[in-house]
Formats: sequence, structure tokens, C-alpha cells
Amino acid sequence: MDIGFLGLGKLGLATALAIESRGHRVLGCDPAPEVADILRSRRVPYQEEGVELALAHTRLELVSEAELVRQSELLFVAVQTPHAPEYEGTTRMPAEPADFDYSFVTRGVSRLAAEIERLGRQRVLAIVSTVLPGTIRRLVLPLVGEHARVCYNPSFIAMGTTMRDFLSPEFVLLGAEDRAAAGMVQGFYASIHAAPIYLTGIENAELIKVLYNTFISTKIAFANTAMELCHGIPGADVDEVIGGLCMGNQRVISARYMQGGMGDGGGCHPRDNIAMRHLSREVGASYDWFAAVMGQRERQTEWLATLIERHAAGRDIWILGIAFKEGSNLTLGSPALLLRNLLRQRGREVSMWDPHVGDDRPPPGGRPLCYFVGTRHAEFRSFPFVEGSVVLDPWRYVLPRPGVELIRIGVGPPLGGAAAK
Repeated sequence: MDIGFLGLGKLGLATALAIESRGHRVLGCDPAPEVADILRSRRVPYQEEGVELALAHTRLELVSEAELVRQSELLFVAVQTPHAPEYEGTTRMPAEPADFDYSFVTRGVSRLAAEIERLGRQRVLAIVSTVLPGTIRRLVLPLVGEHARVCYNPSFIAMGTTMRDFLSPEFVLLGAEDRAAAGMVQGFYASIHAAPIYLTGIENAELIKVLYNTFISTKIAFANTAMELCHGIPGADVDEVIGGLCMGNQRVISARYMQGGMGDGGGCHPRDNIAMRHLSREVGASYDWFAAVMGQRERQTEWLATLIERHAAGRDIWILGIAFKEGSNLTLGSPALLLRNLLRQRGREVSMWDPHVGDDRPPPGGRPLCYFVGTRHAEFRSFPFVEGSVVLDPWRYVLPRPGVELIRIGVGPPLGGAAAK
């Protein structure tokens, strides 16, 4: 099948390469010069499992919008729907929530729709971009003519494992009203994997996508609340507590994302919660659940900042990790950056280092420091901490070593001792 991609960013490129690996011919269109550089060099400036190996063998080529429409039966629109930086979750939550910026989607769809009408043949547009409910009907459908058929088909992937997640999903979400268009998309996915397809209305699909992301945020917020409780209860250990809760796999659902640590991050979760605050106000919801989740994320990060200040005792503060999750160099929505910014608001000097991001030199040797492990990179498990230093580990995975005080956050004091504050 001939597949077209409008948008070859971090999501679009990895997804296009995954589709190509299943034997489809894939064409792409993206005006960003860095995309052409990636295809020319066969290297990406970010860490994404399997992408560079796939790039070494790809036949993916960049074409014009007219050629993309002419040569592709099914066109995926994977352009960004960004938020301003203050909505990424690395600074305090804005007082006023806002919807996403849909200008990239509407411009892209408008241009493709015009080319489809010039061609005069039916084409299916599958919109991948994250949107709030009502957006496709309000902003996208009015842009297309009689030959374009629109479906909403967002992916449930995680940055860093996009190809694997696309090829082996839990399910495929498809919002469609045109049966022929839905049938084409369903036939396409049958050639990719055997995962179930959930076919529903467009508005339902839009809401499922953002609720899926924000439910993950809810689980993380809950687990981090448990971590705070355990840290102050003599004899308590958050990993043991969460381990017990995860045995309830019929009511708690699953163990994924149920680990005390840092707040959620990435390019989806914080911003989606903030956008859903906007939606809650628009529809007049009785309670802003999403503000509560984001509020917990911010307050828990403040709690961590207070722990750091208490244990620093005059030492310089270094946060190890800038990326939003382990094994990645992506920093969008990083809770470690939020922590740094909150500490700086308190007037504390804070340095950061991440071997995957590489913006700063590693922490200096020679003098004791206060380390906080902000990203669960494997490199930090046995990191050469300076003797006399204190290490705060919210993941409880750093190996102890002589001469270093290790604070395992979420593990209460010994029985009979004073409760941790």
C-alpha cells in the first residue's frame, strides 16, 4: 500500500519507518530542513529506539504536497499541536489553562485538501495529532472537499519506543463516520499487527486519546502521594506498598506507571492535563480533576525541593538527569526541570547534568555535593559520587557505597525512630 505522511517529526518519522518495515511504500512531506538533514545523514539528534537502524535501510523520500497526494492512498497527518512553553510542565502551572495550537493542523489539512480536489480522486486523511473533543468537526472537516475522507486515528506511543509501540499496540483507536474510509484504515492496520481496533465516533475518539494520557498522570500522582506518606511512616516502603496494590489487577487495572518517583513528563501528559483543565471550564464541569492532578505534581515537586534543602546542609546542589524519562535525551515536560526551576525560585543555586542530553559538564569531583537523581538513567545507579556527599534517590535504585549518605525517598525511618518530615 502507498502511504503518505504529512509531518516527519519525532512521532511521524518513527511511525513512517515502522510502517515501511511492514513492506509498505512510504512517502513524506515536511518543510523543516532538519528532516531532510536526518534522511541525508541517516541519524537523528534524539534517542529513539530502532530509528537509526531503520534509517540505514529506508527508502523513505521527501516529496511535495502535490506528489504526496498523487502517490498515496492513505495519508497520515502527524503535525504538531503545540502549547506555549509555560504549558509543558517544567514551570509552575499557569493560572489560566488553554487549548492547543491547531494552526499547524489546519494549514496542513487545508493544503492537502486543495491538492486532493485538484487531483479529483478520493483520498483518506487520518489525523494523528492530539486535539480536544470537537476540534476535528469544528476546524478540520470544514476544510475538506468532496474527495477527502477524514478519520481521527491518534497513536498511543511513548517517546523513545515509538516504533515498538506502534507495531505492538494495546489497541488501535479509530474515530470515523465514513464507512469506506474506516474500512481502508482497518485494512491497513490488518497488515501491521493483529491488535483490536476500537471504532467509534470522532468526538469519542478525541476524548479517549486525552483521557488515556491524563489517566496515566493520575496514576503517577497517586503513586507519588503514596511515596510521600511512606517517607514519613516508620517501617514503611513505597515499593512494598505499591507492590501490594498492584496485586489488585482487577480493580487497580495494572502495575504500569505505579511507582513512586518524579511527576510525569514528556510532550503529552503535562500539557494534556492543562488542556483538559481548559475543556473542563468550557463544559462547566463540577470539579477540575485535571487541576488537582497537576496541582499534586507541582506540590510533590515542592516537597522534593524541601527535602533537598533540608539535606543539602551547605553543599552545592546537583540534579542528575534533565531528560523526562530514563534512556532518553528528550527534555520536554521534564519534572527534573520543574524541580530545578522551583529551587531557583527559592533562591537556591542548582546545577544539572545528564549524560544523554550533554548540555553541561558532569558534577565536579573533590568536594562533597548534594545530588538528586531526577531521571532514572542506568548510569546513575553506580555513579561515582564524591565521598562525603548526600544522594537523594526518589527511585530507590542507586547502589549504596561507603562514605556517601543515601536517602531512599519513600522508605520511612527504621521502626522506633522519628518520622521523616
